[in-house]
Amino acid sequence: MKDIAHVVPAGYSSIAPGHIATVVTCLEMREKPAGAPVPLPEGFALRPLTHRDPDAYRSLFRKVGADWLWFSRLMMSDETLINVLQNSRREIYVIRYNDQDAGLMELDFSEPGEVELVFLGLMSDITGKGIGRAVMSAATELAWAKPVQRFWVHTCTFDHPSALGFYIRSGFKPYERRVEVQADPRLSGHLPLDAAPHVPIIAAR
Repeated sequence: MKDIAHVVPAGYSSIAPGHIATVVTCLEMREKPAGAPVPLPEGFALRPLTHRDPDAYRSLFRKVGADWLWFSRLMMSDETLINVLQNSRREIYVIRYNDQDAGLMELDFSEPGEVELVFLGLMSDITGKGIGRAVMSAATELAWAKPVQRFWVHTCTFDHPSALGFYIRSGFKPYERRVEVQADPRLSGHLPLDAAPHVPIIAAR
């Protein structure tokens, strides 16, 4: 079931202390972009996640996403996360660089006729090597290899500043904007207090 969105009124809206708010942009592509696939740079590989242990997955998820306040999978119970990880309609890949974990990419084919790029992220010391464009190319090839009519993704204002432009250059078109409000995962201990320093913590007094 998709989340029920409520229209935010024009003007300022207060956010409760202890919470964070981000503007989410949803993007989609309705046909596979033209052009040849971009190969992975030397030393990089895209490997299916075969050992879907929840603790190991959370560790990788945290390493990739802490700087950008990725928290959704960290707040799931073991049972819920195991169900996600073992869902045969999800394809989860680890980006490897010189036999070390370097990033995460996930595709969700749960909805008939469409696929969501749920996560695509790299560890901070890997960025700038041209890997993002190559992994996005691989994700696009994997998505359109199935009988789908729509490939979509969402990004938010907590993400890397270049994320939105990157997706647009990759062939996605923005179609919707939302505001998401959640309890701050740093205050609950799901992420360290020094994660995502570009997003200030405003705790309840």
